[in-house]
Amino acid sequence: MHARYAGQLAAAAMLDPDTRRTYASRVRGYLAWLEHAGTDGDPLTDPAARDGAVRDYRTWLQTVAGRKPATINTILAALGDFYTRTGLGPPAAQRLDLPQRAPRALDAKDTIRWMRTVERWLSPRDRVIALLPFYAGLRLGETVALDLDDVQLSARNGLITVRAGKGGRYREIPVHAGLREHLTLWISDERPGWPGADTSPALLLNRRGGRLSARGAHDILLAIAAEARLDPGFSGHVLRHTFGTRLIRDGHDLVLVAELMGHARTETTRGYSLPTADDAQAAINSLPADR
Repeated sequence: MHARYAGQLAAAAMLDPDTRRTYASRVRGYLAWLEHAGTDGDPLTDPAARDGAVRDYRTWLQTVAGRKPATINTILAALGDFYTRTGLGPPAAQRLDLPQRAPRALDAKDTIRWMRTVERWLSPRDRVIALLPFYAGLRLGETVALDLDDVQLSARNGLITVRAGKGGRYREIPVHAGLREHLTLWISDERPGWPGADTSPALLLNRRGGRLSARGAHDILLAIAAEARLDPGFSGHVLRHTFGTRLIRDGHDLVLVAELMGHARTETTRGYSLPTADDAQAAINSLPADR
C-alpha cells in the first residue's frame, strides 16, 4: 500500500519534493500504527473505519506520542492526500487549532551569524544555495529546479524566474545585490569547471554533473547552520520565512510580498505579521518585577 502511494506521489507534478517526502513519511508512520491499533473494520477500504482510525491516530499523536499541534495537522494533511489518492476520499477528522504565531524565522542575531557563516563558506555553489531562500524567498524545491536560463544578471540588476512553483505558479523575483555577486561568481567562474556544465541546464549541479537534489541542498544548508550554531530545528523554510517576515515587518505591501513568495492567498502572507515567540517573551519581560 505504501509503495503504491509513494509511486503516486512521485508522479504528482503539483507537489514539491519536500512535500512528497514529508507525506510519504507521515503515511508510513500511520500505516505502521494501524498494524497494532486494533481498529474496527478495515480503515483502508471502509469510510467509517477510516474516519474512526484517523481520529484515534490523532488522539494517539496528542496523548501518547506528544506531537505538537502543527505537526499533527501536517500528518492529517498527508492522510487526507493518501486517502484521496486511494479513492476512498479524505477522512472526517478536524485539524487542531493552532496558536496564532508567525512562522519561525531567524532573529537579528541568528541572521548575522547566518550571513557571516555564508560569507566564509568556501563553495560558491553552496553560498548560492544558502542565499536564494534568504534573498529571494525560494522554497528548496524551487531552488534546485532553477535552470541557468531562469537567472538573468546584469552589472546592476537581475531577475530570477520561478516557472513552476507550488501549485504551478509562475513568478519573477528581482535579484538582491548581496545575492547577485554570488550568482555571478558561481555562473561565470565556478560552474563552467564542473562535470555536466556543458550538458545540464540546471543552475545547481551535483558532483556527478547532474541536477542537485532537494535532499542534497538540504544537507548543505544543515552543514552551514551547524557551523553558524543555529538551533537544531533549522531548515531551508526558516530562511524563506525570514524573507517574508522581514518584508512584511518593514512595511511592504501585502499583495507584493504574496506575489514574491508565490502565495495563492494573501492570508498566508499575512501570517508573517503575527506575533513571534520572541514577541511573546519580550511582552512577558516587560512586566514589572519587585526586587
